[in-house]
Amino acid sequence: MNEEDKIKKALMKKALGYNADESVEEYTFDEHGQKILSKQKVTKKHYSPDISAVKVLLERYFKTYEEQLLDFSDEELEEEKKRLLSLLKEDKGGNF
Repeated sequence: MNEEDKIKKALMKKALGYNADESVEEYTFDEHGQKILSKQKVTKKHYSPDISAVKVLLERYFKTYEEQLLDFSDEELEEEKKRLLSLLKEDKGGNF
């Protein structure tokens, strides 16, 4: 996985929200000064979706309708025109 894919995956995760395990550990020392794990508490934590991440994700990875139109061929533009006119006619009850 390249760096760009990692960034997109991380943004997607933050934009949609996620659950994670959170661990708190306490250590004590034995008579020889060795550190020993005495307590470990693992809790599940929910991170809510982040609107800033959604905005960055949309701006960076998803084209707007206008940007998509710029990539259309003449034939595709003509088909889109017909589709939109058809939707307008349906919405206006044929009074277009």
